[in-house]
Amino acid sequence: MSFWEFVSDRWSRLLVEAVLHVSAVVQCALLAGLIGVAIGVAVHRSPLGSTAATALTSAVLTIPSFALLGLLIPVLGLGVKPTVVALVLYGLLPVVRNTIVGLGGVDPAVRDAARGIGMGRVRVLTRVELRLAWPAILAGARVATQMLMGIAAIAAYARGPGLGVEIFAGLTRAGSANATNQAIAGTVGIVVLALVLDGIFALIGRYTVSRGIRGQ
Repeated sequence: MSFWEFVSDRWSRLLVEAVLHVSAVVQCALLAGLIGVAIGVAVHRSPLGSTAATALTSAVLTIPSFALLGLLIPVLGLGVKPTVVALVLYGLLPVVRNTIVGLGGVDPAVRDAARGIGMGRVRVLTRVELRLAWPAILAGARVATQMLMGIAAIAAYARGPGLGVEIFAGLTRAGSANATNQAIAGTVGIVVLALVLDGIFALIGRYTVSRGIRGQ
């Protein structure tokens, strides 16, 4: 059976796994984004706090995916829970780092001007600083999402959802009929989905970053 015949024969199953893969990555990226921005906002004024937050999230990223899932499985069991925790942890670093960099790059004169017209600290943060830092935060979320697309495939080791199931099944059955097609189908599917999500992020940036900030 050729690769395209395999894809056509398993189309329904591959489509379901692709939807589950994207759903898991998008939800975990959103959760990592919310947590990462909150951490960045909390520590960006403190050099020590910023260094500690960046170092901790960097340390998480250095843990091999198999090792982290292996540590989580005895605590959370198999399935969705360890997958979500692992993906959220891996997605934190780009968001935290870019939030700190973005907020740190806001011109103090702009901040002072906002305070000078009567804005409180919360309004300055939400209506001025975060808006100016948004391109950097969005870039961090974009990197995190692309990274999680690949890492999510490893989650099949913990019986997580997604196209990683096809890759693991193909590698496990290496040498048997359609094993290569199965592994390639999962891999190509992840690459295609990653490109689609990247295009969506480009559109989000196009319509949420003002021309003044983009320099156009």
